[in-house]
Parts: sequence; structure tokens; C-alpha cells
Amino acid sequence: MEKRMWLTGATLIDGSGGEPLENSGVFIEGKKIMYAGSASSFIVPEGTEVIELHGKTIMPGMIDAHVHIHGPKSLNMAQVALEPSEMQMGRALQDLPKLIQAGFTTVRDVGSHVAVYIRDLMKEGVVKGPRIKTSRHMLSQTGGHADIHMLPSEMNIFTTCDGVDECIKTARTQFREGADFLKVCSTGGVLSEKDDPRWSQFRLDELKAIVYEAESVQSYVAAHAQGTQGIINALTAGVKTIEHGIYIDERGIELMLQQKAVLVPTLSIVHRIIQEGHKFGVPEFGIRKAQLVYQEHIEHMITAHKAGVVIASGTDFCSCAPVEHGGNALELELLVNDVGFTPMEAIVAATRSAAAAMQMSEQIGTIEAGKLADIIVLGVNPLSDIRLLQTNSNIEQVYLEGERLK
Repeated sequence: MEKRMWLTGATLIDGSGGEPLENSGVFIEGKKIMYAGSASSFIVPEGTEVIELHGKTIMPGMIDAHVHIHGPKSLNMAQVALEPSEMQMGRALQDLPKLIQAGFTTVRDVGSHVAVYIRDLMKEGVVKGPRIKTSRHMLSQTGGHADIHMLPSEMNIFTTCDGVDECIKTARTQFREGADFLKVCSTGGVLSEKDDPRWSQFRLDELKAIVYEAESVQSYVAAHAQGTQGIINALTAGVKTIEHGIYIDERGIELMLQQKAVLVPTLSIVHRIIQEGHKFGVPEFGIRKAQLVYQEHIEHMITAHKAGVVIASGTDFCSCAPVEHGGNALELELLVNDVGFTPMEAIVAATRSAAAAMQMSEQIGTIEAGKLADIIVLGVNPLSDIRLLQTNSNIEQVYLEGERLK
């Protein structure tokens, strides 16, 4: 018989955005939630482990919808490319407990040469950590955001493709090598030396070819898209999530609403680069571009939020300072302080909306019957101060598919 647990007495924030429920009860059988609601309305079966949580808060395990599980030593991509992947694998493995301790039970890796193997090691039970869905490599045109400009092209650790035929073969290859979904770069970026975030990358026919290949295997495409036209191109091609979205305009917002696409702003990485990048070897061009875009980024996120675009929490964090894993709840604070979210809206961004970004709404993101039992127990109420989620000691228990990891 599968293990049964009854979490009782806590205030329940279920991730849906509805009012918190006091004196709640959550019944878990095996990996799944079988009941979530008033504790007084459920008869607990005999033999169930009862966990008293009076004075505590229960909410879904948090989801970071934009990370890199690849273990770089710094944000200088040239240094990353020159370092052995075995070193990076070791650092990336050390990130797993940091994420669990911080209350993150799922992450979406949007570019890594080692995350596929870490995901598979977790499936084998060799290591413990948050659920990982990964795109494997980022796909870039030659000279694009994920073509490391500071080095000869043959030393690039990501994948370039040009023309429809190459894009088709490259997309198929990513799935062959274990990708869960695809990540394309439809614009330049902040940490790529020789391009600009406003520049469009990949032709529309190339983007459509990549989307077609993903949908052919019942998957989807996420797009690094910062410039206005590159965002529109990606959405026109059929991508499901826009990463960053710095210069999104009214047309981009209209397309997102029409297609029910999800926006993942990743405010945290730009915030940290501006504040501390100079201390940790972030290239000067990256700091300069981050400073240039940040205020407009905030303004456009405010506009998108007011228009009703679904926004998911994602940090763009990796293994190195100033964007090391463990501080991933910073994104919720920035959504509240800079974009005007309520604390409840920020929690939804890191739970239900982030699950939607991962195309996993039926499995995770809310505490309700039938979902996987990804749950965290807090000694505080984050609705009183969203910053409380950044203190690990406030996160007292972490459950992933019903297994207690903290």
C-alpha cells in the first residue's frame, strides 16, 4: 500500500490565487494529492501519518521557469566554453540541494550541456533534487545570442543553425539527445558581446520550422526574445513562452493574449548584474547593456501585467555569483516591488503560471486533488511580506511527489 500522509491545521495557499484557507487539510497518497480543503470535511483513513501544522503555511512547491543548470564558474561565456564540462557538472550537482532548501521543487532549464544527464541521474535515484525539464542546448543563428562571439565558432558550446533545413535537423537532434522542449534565440541579448537585444535573429521560416518539429513530438518552443520584432516573430511562429520580453509592444501583448503564451521576465539576473556584476567578473559589455535595458524592461512588464498577460517567475540564475541558485525567490520580490504584483499574484507566478509556462498545468502548480504532491511548509505567511520566501529557515518542509526532501 502506498504511503499516506495528512497535513493538517495550516493556512493553505493553494496557488490558484484564491483566498487562503485556515485550518486546512491535505491528504497525500503515494505521489499524489487526493484531497485539499477544510480539515473538518475529510475523514482520515486509518494508518495515515498525521503531520500537525497549526500556525504554519502550506503552498505549492515553487517553480523557477527559467534557469541554467550547467555549473559555470562565472558569467563570462568565453571562460565557460574553455572549462571542462566535468567541472561544470560537479558544480551543477551542488545546485540541487540549494534549490530544494529554498523551496523550489521544479525548474525549467533553458540551456545546458549537462542538465539532461542530471535529470536522468535523478530518475535513476542516484541524486535528489528538484524536477528538471530541459531544452538541452540553446539554438542560435550564426552570430546570434548563443553563438559565443568572443571565441572561434568551433569552440561554441551551444548550437547554431542557419536555413530551414539546418534548423529542422538541429531541432530533431536536440530531441534525439534528450531535450524535453526547444529553446531558440529570436533576438540578441545582454550577455552576448557582438549583438544587441533589439536585433532580430532567425528568419520567420526558420522559427516556424523549429516550432513544427517541436509540435510534431508533442513538445513546444521557448524563445529568448528581447527586441520588439523578435518577440513578434517568435509568437507568429507559434512559440509558447517568451523569455525576457524586454521591448514587448502592444502588438506583442496582443499576440500573447491571443495565443495564451506565457511571459517569463527574468528580472533577477539583470537586477543582480547591475548591482554586483562588477564584483564577479561579468563582462563590461554585459553590465552596460543591463543598465541600458532595465528601466524599459520594468515599464513594459507593468504594461503587460495590466493587460492580462500571464507572467511566470523565472530568474535566469545558474551556479555562479552574483546569480547563484538558492536565491531564486528574489524574482517574486521584484515582481511585487517593481511590477506592482500583489504578494498573492507573485506566488501564483511562481506556482500556477510557472507550471503553465512548462506545459505542466495538469500535473503541478497548485495544491488540489489529482496533482503531484509538490508542497512546501512555511513557518511564516509570505502574504505579509513576500521577502520571507528568500530566507531558507522559513521553509521548514519540502515535499516532491510526496517524498520529504527537507
